[in-house]
Amino acid sequence: MTAFRSFDEQGNMIRSGRACTGRQGVVSAGRAEAAEIGRDILARGGNAIDAAVAVAFAMGVCEPNANGIGGGGFMLLRDGKSGRCVFLDFREKAPAAASSEMYVPKAPGSNEDIQMGNIYGGKSVAVPGDVAGLLYALEHYGTMTPAEVISPAAKLAREGFVVTPLLHADISEHAEHLKAYGDGWKIYLQEDRPWPVGSMLCNPDLADTLDRIAAGGRDAFYKGEIADRIVAQVEKDGGVLTHADLESFTVRVHEPVRGTYRGYELISSPPPSSGGTHVVQILNVLEHFDLSAMKVNSPEHLHLLSEVFKACYADRTAHMGDPNFVRVPLEGLRSKDYARRLAEGIDLQRAQKPTAGDPWPYESSSTTHFSIADAQGNLVAVTRTINHFFGSCVVPEGTGFLLNDQMSDFSLDPTSKNAVAGGKVPLSSMSPTFILKDGRPVAVLGSPGGTRIISSVVQVISNLIDFGMTLEEAIAAPRIGDDQKDLLIYESRIAPGTIAALQAMGHPVQAYDGWNRIMGSVNGCLIAEDGLLFGAADPRRDGFALGR
Repeated sequence: MTAFRSFDEQGNMIRSGRACTGRQGVVSAGRAEAAEIGRDILARGGNAIDAAVAVAFAMGVCEPNANGIGGGGFMLLRDGKSGRCVFLDFREKAPAAASSEMYVPKAPGSNEDIQMGNIYGGKSVAVPGDVAGLLYALEHYGTMTPAEVISPAAKLAREGFVVTPLLHADISEHAEHLKAYGDGWKIYLQEDRPWPVGSMLCNPDLADTLDRIAAGGRDAFYKGEIADRIVAQVEKDGGVLTHADLESFTVRVHEPVRGTYRGYELISSPPPSSGGTHVVQILNVLEHFDLSAMKVNSPEHLHLLSEVFKACYADRTAHMGDPNFVRVPLEGLRSKDYARRLAEGIDLQRAQKPTAGDPWPYESSSTTHFSIADAQGNLVAVTRTINHFFGSCVVPEGTGFLLNDQMSDFSLDPTSKNAVAGGKVPLSSMSPTFILKDGRPVAVLGSPGGTRIISSVVQVISNLIDFGMTLEEAIAAPRIGDDQKDLLIYESRIAPGTIAALQAMGHPVQAYDGWNRIMGSVNGCLIAEDGLLFGAADPRRDGFALGR
């Protein structure tokens, strides 16, 4: 295994040394162990899709706080021969029996936190889609067998991986809930305490589960003993997921969202993710301003970003939901004419309260992301999640994996377009994205980070195109966030004078530390005109990039 560690002997994060180059392929992932597994798959003759599936299963082992086979996600892929791009949607969906009434306090006036029922325990669990999606991608676009791409992850689970400061902190925060539901305490606690930083964490139950999937494919997860254990544990912990929910899960194949920005083509995620649509929308608005004439992270630059973010996030809240259940003005939100109208309403001197616009007339914290590119022009961007860190904290007995708490991504407001309904897919912000120029691949990127995924991806794209940064520089640069809540959050590396100027313009602000993962964790690849491949991983988390 690679000798890279994301932290030093004192437990401090190492911010440098996370980039790479390659000729045959590059892998940028949330953990070095997974990046190495992906690179080895490429070295054995696999393509980018083979490597992506191997990395995904490995990430579920060594970054269990953020993703795993009990969750779901999205995969954006490009076939190097045809140039065709496909979006695979294997995001979790609500069990058929789910309803908003599941989360109402039992007695009027109860002090019970109605949010808790959709964050921890069985009621929070949606139907996992991860295994179905990854195996679908491998069958239709890969070249290797399930055993070839899953066995490295099973070996990693059996032999162990390093507990980083971030993982240790997340275990500590969720220890009580890991004790409350299923087998989590057996895996993540040592003598009732979180595994210490630098120790090796082994998960033999997960290794056995992965071996079963490698041998039996999709049915090994969605039917039989593993399915029995999932249903039994969820039911024990108060949930409504059934065998029928598991067996009926289907992978959805969509056309990606497309847009342009200053002569570059953008390809990203369609609903049920709002991410790609709003990445395009934000960039459409920014196109009306000369960002390259501004100084990076100056007051005028950050004020503009904040105002555009707020306007587009307000539209997200007002208009977005699962298009199989509600009408969504997708063409209007991506319209260049609508973007012009939004741009005209921005005051470059003063902050404004966010309000949703009307796109209809124009109608025609806790996830992982990795990016892979190979010499044949294959690109893969995968964003996967179990939602909050450690998901529902439910580990079905003897399986070794955590189940998601994706039901908390629904709104508890029954009038919302994103309200709970059986079989519905909750709204997402995940934004796996490709950048092309005249049909030639330029970059592949994405990020975890909840609703801040959108603003994180936009800032990296703008850093690359508007400010000519290298991939490593674009990812490492300080970021801000702002949304319909009208609070500009920022990393403390941004100059105090800049923040004071933003406050004078009317922005309420809140500081986070200089490298805070609340601002996302972008992992990306860049393809030079001469074919040289670059990879870079975000120093805000444990990511690493490897090439060959």
